[in-house]
Amino acid sequence: MIKLLRLWHYLTRYVDGLLLSGILLLMLTGLVTLYSATDANLARVTNQATNMLVALGIMWLVANIPLQHIMRIALPIYATGLLLLLGVMLFGEINNGARRWLNIGITRIQPSELMKIAVPLMLAWYFDKHEATLRLRDYIVAALLLLLPVIMILRQPDLGTALLIAASGFYVLFLTGLSWRIIATLFVAGAGSLPLLWSMMHDYQRRRVMTLLDPTQDALGAGYHTIQSTIAIGSGGVLGKGWQHGTQTHLDFLPEKSTDFIFAVFSEEFGLIGNSLLLLLYLAVIARGMVIAANASTQFTRLIAGSITLTFFTYIFVNMGMVIGILPVVGVPLPLISYGGTSMVTMLLGFGILMSIQTHPKLVKT
Repeated sequence: MIKLLRLWHYLTRYVDGLLLSGILLLMLTGLVTLYSATDANLARVTNQATNMLVALGIMWLVANIPLQHIMRIALPIYATGLLLLLGVMLFGEINNGARRWLNIGITRIQPSELMKIAVPLMLAWYFDKHEATLRLRDYIVAALLLLLPVIMILRQPDLGTALLIAASGFYVLFLTGLSWRIIATLFVAGAGSLPLLWSMMHDYQRRRVMTLLDPTQDALGAGYHTIQSTIAIGSGGVLGKGWQHGTQTHLDFLPEKSTDFIFAVFSEEFGLIGNSLLLLLYLAVIARGMVIAANASTQFTRLIAGSITLTFFTYIFVNMGMVIGILPVVGVPLPLISYGGTSMVTMLLGFGILMSIQTHPKLVKT
């Protein structure tokens, strides 16, 4: 019995119980919803459960890494990510008109997923190094460090991932105390550059934006996803139609129902009450992440914890926004719910960093 207790203590000493509880409840919700979305396809559910176990294992490993080591690997990870993105540009495989994957022999990897963690790590490391003498030029350098991978990912093209990485980097800039005057200036500059951005967008990206304004103009084409998802959400009502009884889902009207649009499946079957509980669960995880960020002892840990937590929020907002029709469809999964292994690993890697920040002895600047 004593040996078992020692083993349990060893396995959980660097695990934050509150954060892990929220993650596991969301994962369980995801498996239950996926079972219905795939018409009781046990093989798909089992595969997703395997993805979750692998991701949890990676989270545990990262949680056990001391904070000093996490700081040391920030620059190497960022540099490696840029090299891999360059490899995608030169040698990447083309699927459906996009060059996003790199074949490394034993498997294919999507380097842009690595940058979701590498970019905020790099920016947090940079600002921590210049904390004592922070000036405008440091923000300019940081902006360039952010823009380089974002532009490379936009060229693939992968608008959804580029937006998430841009958001994760912006959160670091914001948390360092970026002036509201500069933020307002950037906003005005961004608004003024919209015509240029529009001219640079691909045809399918322009269609997504136009479809957002009026999905019915191409009801069987670009607007089909939005129309069917909003029908599914509305038909769920307050109580929902019940698990495995969603008509839009099981009559195959709803597209991408196990990945990007799984929230519509959940909404149809569990209704407004189910959605409210899901949002409360997400808010609990976000709140725990922000508490960890607030209690962080150094600039580096505060910035990276805040960025990871706010990026998690952005995932949720963008996915739910596109499913209910207030944002364009950009291919962002619902975190810890949608089917897929790559995004699951990336997300739990970030949560592992949060746990390391919370459970390891606090860093003291020398």
